[in-house]
Amino acid sequence: MSLRIGFVGGGGIAGRHLQNLLSFPDVSVVAVADPAEDRAADFASRAGGRARSYADWRAMLDAGGVDALFVCTPPFAHGAPELAAAEAGIPFFVEKPLAADADTAEEIGRAVARADLVTAVGYHWRYLDTVEEARERLAERPARLVNGYWIDGTPPPAWWSKQDRSGGQFVEQTTHIFDLARLLVGEVDECHAYAGRTPREAHPDSDVAECSTAALRFASGAVGSISSTCLLHWPHRIGLNLFGDGVAVELTEHELMVDVGAGRPVRGAQGDPFVREDRDFVDAVMEGENRIRAPYAEALETHRLTFAALRSAAEGRPVRPGEDRR
Repeated sequence: MSLRIGFVGGGGIAGRHLQNLLSFPDVSVVAVADPAEDRAADFASRAGGRARSYADWRAMLDAGGVDALFVCTPPFAHGAPELAAAEAGIPFFVEKPLAADADTAEEIGRAVARADLVTAVGYHWRYLDTVEEARERLAERPARLVNGYWIDGTPPPAWWSKQDRSGGQFVEQTTHIFDLARLLVGEVDECHAYAGRTPREAHPDSDVAECSTAALRFASGAVGSISSTCLLHWPHRIGLNLFGDGVAVELTEHELMVDVGAGRPVRGAQGDPFVREDRDFVDAVMEGENRIRAPYAEALETHRLTFAALRSAAEGRPVRPGEDRR
């Protein structure tokens, strides 16, 4: 049996998933929908010539023949495709962030729960073998202090620099670090965030904060902070540092360092976390063992945390994640 997969969105991250799926013998990529028709046609051709291209995802779903979806759209375009998939009972993998706002993700979350649907979200850091090792190292000596960073440049898409289109840097990029903190330290009881923005000649139409920081109080009693900026022109520091009783752990997407007072040994991550997350989704849909590490409900908790940080910065007060859940 071959799992027939359709794509909503045919951009760069969709192409990475396509490459993985084409290596799976039990998968066929049969359709792609993208409003940029040339991009959709190119994506379909890269799928081995077996995929049909559409300008509208609704037409793709109406045509039938799709067993599962990969939703790889910009943040502002989330919502309707996922809701339609849930109504039709079609499992889906969706790239982070879940949406550019809080309410859309909550609505999708309720629809997924009603449909009891297999879902996965692209928090691929959860599939790093270095993250697995960090969890083991911290099991007996839990983290008590957490410092996270996403210190980088401004991505080129015009939508990224508009708050209502991307959700801002906390939501669109730093969500990976918030998610990793939740995974390794636990839930956050409260956050108090600040954000700043000044006019930038190179980005005159931008209305997202170019600097933001959130202080976090975890349910475990740990404390920490996560900071972001898009002022640079290169990725300077992206990762999470954790400190427990006699142990310091530094994680990036590519490396792990564990310091127990005997030097600073560094090892690189092994394997491709994107392949692992795609394989787990396919296996779960095909009624194999469900090993998905970030189903929609779990990713929604991270989305609530990032939006608690945004609300705190906007209102100038501490905010509990999900306190205004609808």
